[in-house]
Amino acid sequence: MALTSAHPAPPLLVCRLLALALTLALASARKIPASITPISRDLYHSSDSILGEIKALVARNSDSLTMDTVRASNKGYSAEMFVVTFNHAKETVEDGSKIKIMLSFGQHGRELITSEVALSLLYILTEKRRIAGVDLSSFEKILEHLVIKVVPMENFNGRKRVEAGELCDRRNGRGVDLNRNWSVDWGKKEKDYNPFEEDPGTAPFSEPEAQIMQELSKSFKPHIWVNVHSGMEALFMPYDHKNTTPDGAPSQLMRSLLENLNRRHFQDSCLVGSGGGAVGYVTSIYLLKFCTLHMGLRLIICMILQRCQCLSPLRYMEMRKHPPTIASKCSTLSRRQHLIVINKWCMAFLILFEEGLRILPGSQVASQGALDKWVPMGGEILERNADEKSGNENRQLEGLDLGMQELKTYFRLFIISTFLLMLMFCSRISKNRNRESGNF
Repeated sequence: MALTSAHPAPPLLVCRLLALALTLALASARKIPASITPISRDLYHSSDSILGEIKALVARNSDSLTMDTVRASNKGYSAEMFVVTFNHAKETVEDGSKIKIMLSFGQHGRELITSEVALSLLYILTEKRRIAGVDLSSFEKILEHLVIKVVPMENFNGRKRVEAGELCDRRNGRGVDLNRNWSVDWGKKEKDYNPFEEDPGTAPFSEPEAQIMQELSKSFKPHIWVNVHSGMEALFMPYDHKNTTPDGAPSQLMRSLLENLNRRHFQDSCLVGSGGGAVGYVTSIYLLKFCTLHMGLRLIICMILQRCQCLSPLRYMEMRKHPPTIASKCSTLSRRQHLIVINKWCMAFLILFEEGLRILPGSQVASQGALDKWVPMGGEILERNADEKSGNENRQLEGLDLGMQELKTYFRLFIISTFLLMLMFCSRISKNRNRESGNF
């Protein structure tokens, strides 16, 4: 006598529908960008456009600019980096007596505005692009005593990922955070570690981009290295992995330079000090650690620009702990605000160059304070007024965007958990049916 189970097996169609729902949920998790706004082409160049403008700039100013393309690869992954060298008045001052400065931008693909600052700064150095209230002719004497290497887009492959739609991706072309691929404290995971955004790679310097930057720093041996990011307004010095600064004269020089820059140009509005102390939680600018502990560079600085293009929900939740200094700085920029931010930070670099010449031992030029009378952009009031007008609207949009992202995340988790529960249910029914069939 054959008995039929009281629990008929679920139709195959149901399982297929559940599998389809799971596939769609996972696909949506990959495609939905965790961003506040898409890229505005009115404000930001494409990566190819930036490189095109820089190449044209180098061709027009071959007496002071050169550009090298450096390539590296590792385990099937390749990267190239464009390095622009500014050397003004080559024949009047010997290179050996000049102060060497390295500026690296765009280490994280999503930090678009940093490369915009790099492009504008190159225009200012070579073709004297005008900044309101600034007499660039007074800066000529200072430029004669500098050799400046500019890496306008350190993470070119990561930038391409952002432009392809992954708007808030900070990683390189194979998913590694270049900021955590340096050797000091490699693989160390802080309390807020995010394995998706902060993958340190398979080994220290496993990534071609980090290898190129390491070799560049060793061969050029800069007196000052500035690593530029975006997301808040800060001037950091080592250390960032602990709430302290190095001992000795280099540390005192760094602090003096940053405090003078903050006072003269930012009216003491920037956070200044060690990354680990000024922010209030441990950060991980591994480049600062490596250069401080292993290369003995004199001045290692991290500049973090005022605005960021986008924020992932996870990063937004983290930054909400510090709303006055971080979260309020990340909003959509108007064209006017965008130009103010870029010009403000270009001015900051010019003042940094002068301050560096003023305080570094053995400088061949005695600064006469040529920049002391420069107008600090006149942008303070303009920017504050614009923020006051749009502040409430920006906060509402950010809150709405965060809520929508959370809802999408919960929905995907619900679909996945439902699928798993149904799969377990189907498996249990199948086992019961087989058990009951075996008893007869």
